[in-house]
Amino acid sequence: MITILRLGHRPARDKRVTTHVALTARAFGADRILVATRDPALERTVREVVRRFGGPFEIETGVAWRSVLRAWPGPKVHLTMYGLPLDELVAAIPREDLLVVVGAEKVPTEVFRLVDWNVAVGSQPHSEVAALAVFLDRLLGGQGLHREFRGRLMIRPSARGKDVVETGRSRDKV
Repeated sequence: MITILRLGHRPARDKRVTTHVALTARAFGADRILVATRDPALERTVREVVRRFGGPFEIETGVAWRSVLRAWPGPKVHLTMYGLPLDELVAAIPREDLLVVVGAEKVPTEVFRLVDWNVAVGSQPHSEVAALAVFLDRLLGGQGLHREFRGRLMIRPSARGKDVVETGRSRDKV
């Protein structure tokens, strides 16, 4: 199981970015996201995507991030441009019970000490959404993109336009 922990979410300012972090986590192979700030609208949005497009993906907001980090039983990774290069670390990072910390605003220094690895996806400022996508893709060897979600709606590959198919399936888990 891979869990994403989103820190610093500000609902008025970060709603689209945090939604994109959650949807990227889902699409690239994570199983759930925990968001430090309580945001029922974000929960509804992500649950609606899961309801329509399927997949075993969960969201919980309003979590006590320090408690989560301190009590987490498995390995913990913090995605930051200040860490060690992803390519040097990815082979050593276990995939089971993995917690991946993704910040928004300035991440407290404490986070750098509470994790097992501070991982840099490049050493330049860029989007946390991009960092998460690249990290999960490298970690899972591209397999996250090949999962079957079994939702009510399925997007069929198409060279031109949108091809969305109603499958008649019910959702896996919300």
